[in-house]
Amino acid sequence: MGETPAQKAAKAARGQQPKKRPGKAQREAIKRAQAAKKKAGGGKPGAKKTAAKKTVPLPRGSVRAAYPGTCPACFKDYAKGEVITKVTDGWGHPGCAPRKLSAAEREFARNKARIESGETFRGQKPSDWRRGASPSSTRPAR
Repeated sequence: MGETPAQKAAKAARGQQPKKRPGKAQREAIKRAQAAKKKAGGGKPGAKKTAAKKTVPLPRGSVRAAYPGTCPACFKDYAKGEVITKVTDGWGHPGCAPRKLSAAEREFARNKARIESGETFRGQKPSDWRRGASPSSTRPAR
């Protein structure tokens, strides 16, 4: 992409010269050298290794630490580049963050608390079913 005259002037003021495009003979020589490297398997020494290495996506809500710090939950240090997440009073280790329950887990916990407190059975009448009889025959006749 071309540079605006203002950008060229700013570079010149900083002491940088604008890059000049190589001539046709130089471009052809560069292409031949690159083709020879490709054929010989040359190039950057770690190019194949980095291409094969897959980056693991971070868990949702997590980031890599831009600078070292201390986890406010466990008061242990974390290094720059370590995965951190939002905890109660700032950023810290993902294991120190309180786990968020799903809707099903919240409902289960609510029902369990009601059963353990006896709330669900207090308002119910005792069953009037008789052993060996159908539910329709257990009700008193009107």
